[in-house]
Amino acid sequence: MKGIILRFLIGGAFVSAFSFPGDIFRPKSFAGLFGAAPSIALSTLALTISISGKPYAATEARSMMAGAIAFFIYASCTSRVLMGQKFSALKITSLFIAIWFISAFGLWFVWLR
Repeated sequence: MKGIILRFLIGGAFVSAFSFPGDIFRPKSFAGLFGAAPSIALSTLALTISISGKPYAATEARSMMAGAIAFFIYASCTSRVLMGQKFSALKITSLFIAIWFISAFGLWFVWLR
C-alpha cells in the first residue's frame, strides 16, 4: 500500500511539473506531450532507483531510450506517408506498426542484449 501511495504522489508531482510548459507554449497539443511521457518516465526511474537501485534503473533508462528511438522512426515514416498520400490513417498506422517492432527489437538486439 505504501508503494502505491508513493507512486501516486511522485507520478502526480512529475505530471504537474511537466504539464506547466504545455500550458505556456503554443499549440496546446504540446500539453499532452509535456505532461505524459517525460513525467511518467522520470517518476518511474525515480521509483526504480529507490526500490531496485541505480544499475537496474540504468537498464530501464536504456530501454526507454530504445523505445523512444523506435517510436520516432515509426512516427516519422507514418507521418511522411500520410502527408504525401491519400491513404487511410488507420490502415497506414496499423501497417507501419511493424516498423516500430522491427526498430525496437533491432535496437534491443544490437544495444540492449
